[in-house]
Amino acid sequence: MARNFHKMFEIFAWILAFVVAITIHEAAHAYMADRLGDPTPRLMGRLSLNPIVHYDKIGTTLLIVLIFMREFLKIPVIPFGWAKPVQFDPYNLVNPRRDSALISVAGPASNFIVAIMVSIIINLLMSANLDLYAVLLMPTVTLNIILGLFNLLPIHPLDGGKIFVGLLPENEAEEAERFLQQYGFIILLFLILPLANGSPAISYLLGPVASSIVSLLLPNMPSY
Repeated sequence: MARNFHKMFEIFAWILAFVVAITIHEAAHAYMADRLGDPTPRLMGRLSLNPIVHYDKIGTTLLIVLIFMREFLKIPVIPFGWAKPVQFDPYNLVNPRRDSALISVAGPASNFIVAIMVSIIINLLMSANLDLYAVLLMPTVTLNIILGLFNLLPIHPLDGGKIFVGLLPENEAEEAERFLQQYGFIILLFLILPLANGSPAISYLLGPVASSIVSLLLPNMPSY
């Protein structure tokens, strides 16, 4: 009975972390687009911290399934997925390529900010011997770090693709955009599909980095 309760507690903690991560991520995209002069996300109701408006039937459900696979079945997967993408109109932006990159970087940046803020709260709870609440919040740090790092990969359709293109000179940016549009999704599939040992290639790329960051933020707690 106690074991089942502990497992359900872990699942609840991960689902809470997931809701916080994708909501903040998408709301940050919408906020940045609005600040840069495009009202499209606001008119579509995306300038909101309501998780329901950011829910994607495929990507969000996939992330929930992967969390259950990781926690219940102990399959070594890195939880990933996506919320409903925030749409914006580049014609409303002063510098479409640069501003698109800024809108894209706002999502991962918000995840890192949330991770840092929650890690401070966890460390305060630990110092006050409120370990149960600290454990409840720990997945929020872990998942926000993973989501932020994952979205910084310089391939489409991830945020990192637009950031990468936005940093390049115009001629190189056009070539990179064509390449990423053509091959980005194929590269992404290669990274997330399981290898022969059952783990995705991306776990070897992001896993050590995410673990190091979480250990740095939470030195007194084991990382997931």
